[in-house]
Amino acid sequence: MQDWFQTPAGRYLLAWERDRLELALANIFGFHALQLGLTEMDALSTNRMPHRWLAAHAPTPTADLVTDFAALPFPAASLDLAVLPHTLEFCADPHATLREVERVLVPEGRVVISGLNPASLWGLRERPAHLYHRLGLDHVVSPRATEFIGYWRLRDWLRLLGFEVESVLFGCYRPPFASQSWLQRFEWLEWAGNRWWPIFGAVYFVVAVKRVRGLTLLSPAWKNARALASAPVSIANSTTLTGACGPNDTKSQEF
Repeated sequence: MQDWFQTPAGRYLLAWERDRLELALANIFGFHALQLGLTEMDALSTNRMPHRWLAAHAPTPTADLVTDFAALPFPAASLDLAVLPHTLEFCADPHATLREVERVLVPEGRVVISGLNPASLWGLRERPAHLYHRLGLDHVVSPRATEFIGYWRLRDWLRLLGFEVESVLFGCYRPPFASQSWLQRFEWLEWAGNRWWPIFGAVYFVVAVKRVRGLTLLSPAWKNARALASAPVSIANSTTLTGACGPNDTKSQEF
């Protein structure tokens, strides 16, 4: 997988995803964020949470922890953000991984998922790519995934786990050419794809929120205290008391 991201098609895909991640994660706030997989890219680079981790299946120079994605070493409701860049496609049990992400996220926490779209030109090359890999032809122009998970299927999984899809984007409409020059020749497909066939992009980018029924979020206590402290205080009968003070009262006070 790491070798494929060094190809022109791989760099093209990563560049598009980096742009989407920078925009989506910059304004997601909290304390704890986790990226699962794809150690070739720091997906949390623009996020401002103080505690961020990059998890991988195997030791890598950039990974902060090595773990099974279906059994994360975090307590329930402890993370504010989870990023899964092409993680589900390379998991033996993607649904178990998604359930584990739901477990560790706090209510109203967010999960960001990117994946390859089977209903695209890249998806049409998935079956030949598996054949090429079996024959040892590793120079194919699409990554070797265990399974391409379509957006509609992923959306159903998210709904079953109590997530609400907040936004979805499709991108990368150029064919998966192995040559950089050919990718540049078809740059016009980006505009045409966004306008005429957006759901057929090679990559989808999903942001979903964990919803908990019957949960009411309360504002911090310090906000209520500040509001009470700054509120004006009225004095009852202040006008009456001022008017009732006569000359004799004034003299007695001076005396």
